[in-house]
Amino acid sequence: MLRGLWADLADLALPTECAGCRQRRPGLRHGVCPDCVTALQALRPGEVRPVPAPVGLPPCHALGSYGGPLRETLLAYKEHGRHGLARPLGALLAEVVADAVGSARPLVLVPVPDTPAAARARFGDHLGRLARHCARRLDAAGWPVRVDRPVRALPRPDSVTLDSAGRAATALAAFRVRPDAGPVPPGTTVVLLDDIVTTGSTLAAISQLLAVQGMSPSVAAVLAATEKRHQR
Repeated sequence: MLRGLWADLADLALPTECAGCRQRRPGLRHGVCPDCVTALQALRPGEVRPVPAPVGLPPCHALGSYGGPLRETLLAYKEHGRHGLARPLGALLAEVVADAVGSARPLVLVPVPDTPAAARARFGDHLGRLARHCARRLDAAGWPVRVDRPVRALPRPDSVTLDSAGRAATALAAFRVRPDAGPVPPGTTVVLLDDIVTTGSTLAAISQLLAVQGMSPSVAAVLAATEKRHQR
């Protein structure tokens, strides 16, 4: 308790680097300055679609483009161990889920799993944490919701240098359905969760695997969508 009290007091006085703009400012709550909070709150979820879209990709909704404070906050959370950002980012992801699904209904949230190596590098399952905070926010708003993990990730090569076809082929071989995965109750909406969508190959591959198990996702909800740029 004393350690927690000291952390709260220090947070009010000591300058800390804002996750959204990287400026050192005093009194940050949850690691984001007021200006970046305003910028993040101004984002409005909407449907996005990679071009070309891979076969099997469900309708996908994102909070915004992968840039500005949203990009920096995600990087601080994923790559720099700022795990305190899971709560506000999870709340933002809940807004995307609500926008994607519409009216409140029973939900099963399926976060894209990390590989064991990625989880070790990030000191845990970063998307699992986001999913739990997302579910808590939806539950508090009256949505019947649970988080399920029917898919596991296998070791796979880095896809950064791959084109769309290469990413799709890698994604299809990168996941396996768990033996105890099964169909969801009638009237339940399955929502895939991820932090960023680029080509959509990962979301499409998992969606195809789940469809075979009677868990076909109706939508995918992500925090950010990259904008594909073509070289001239």
